[in-house]
Amino acid sequence: MKIITLVEDTPGNSSCQYEHGLSIYIETNNHKLLVDTGATDIFLKNAQKLNIDLKSVDTVILSHGHYDHSGGILAFSQINPTAKIYLKESATEDYYSFSSGYEKYIGIDKNIPTLSQTIFVNGDKKIDEELFLYTNITGRKNPAKSNLLLKKRIGETFVQDNFDHEQCLVITCEDKHILISGCAHNGILNILDRYREIFHTNPDMVISGFHMVKKTPYDSEEIRSIQNTAAALLETDALFYTGHCTSQLAFDIMKPIMGDKLRAIHSGVTILE
Repeated sequence: MKIITLVEDTPGNSSCQYEHGLSIYIETNNHKLLVDTGATDIFLKNAQKLNIDLKSVDTVILSHGHYDHSGGILAFSQINPTAKIYLKESATEDYYSFSSGYEKYIGIDKNIPTLSQTIFVNGDKKIDEELFLYTNITGRKNPAKSNLLLKKRIGETFVQDNFDHEQCLVITCEDKHILISGCAHNGILNILDRYREIFHTNPDMVISGFHMVKKTPYDSEEIRSIQNTAAALLETDALFYTGHCTSQLAFDIMKPIMGDKLRAIHSGVTILE
């Protein structure tokens, strides 16, 4: 099994570019797949640098309906028009950020749903014995305050995004169970609770942003929430790889608690091979 971060917010492999976005390339016994495609076509360029042939990818999973995870899909479809692209149907709705004090569209390109290779998912979905998608994450432990700046537009009205467009991928391969989430907007602890509801155990490995990033300093309550999250993650005995929307400060708060159970991801760097 092979897992490589094609693009992420921070530099890693000196030959690869980086951007605010996430794309992960995975090889299993039966699949070559992508989870997300970053914000632009940079992931394609990085794949070339890493000698990864994206024309051989058979499956693409879109974790949720934001541009920094879907921005490369149209460029990918031009070189690979046959790979199946799985996304929540709700990922096609109109999502906005108010983090800069005004509304900014952060949803997916409206041409993505028109692609013939697009497959809409409305709930949990078993793709095959290796790949399983799940959603319906309803818990609200340790919510990130930055989520409050993310809205959905319905007509002329903005409502709080409840992130029902988020889906998580579980890969079962070589006796390993790997959970992959894009940003964990629903909260990584709630995502793990839902995982245990389905599988009655913890995963061996988790790859996910934790969406703890903020433009303003953490208050004491937020610091305690991050520390409590780290302690809860450590109890699972899973290995966690994180980056993108976690923030360096949150990582630095969690690392002393989790030790080697928490690792950072970077652009162009191999996670597993």
